Amino acid sequence: VALGHLVAFQRVVLVHDDFAAQHPEILQYVPCYCGCGADGHKANDACFVARRDAKGNVLEWDTHGFGCTICIDVAREAMQLYSSGADVVSIRAAIEKKWTPGNAAGKTPTPFPPKK
Repeated sequence: VALGHLVAFQRVVLVHDDFAAQHPEILQYVPCYCGCGADGHKANDACFVARRDAKGNVLEWDTHGFGCTICIDVAREAMQLYSSGADVVSIRAAIEKKWTPGNAAGKTPTPFPPKK
């Protein structure tokens, strides 16, 4: 049974890694709330992607997001909102509304999306 849970967890992490890799235009503007800002993270995408090349391709993964349920939950919620058609401003607002109360001390110093 433990192996089954591990496999299911790995699938969840891979889905979020893929979303982080494919949608930096979303997660670079979504804060994380686990306290990873102390490690230099600026947004939820940094929990999964450490480095990109000039074209935005992932060069190095950050392993922090692999085992942090807060990072995974924030990315999952952002992914679900994106899939429902929400834009980055709406996604960030929804994440902040849910996660900031009670978690403000762990919030990353995330830049706001550019104004349209």
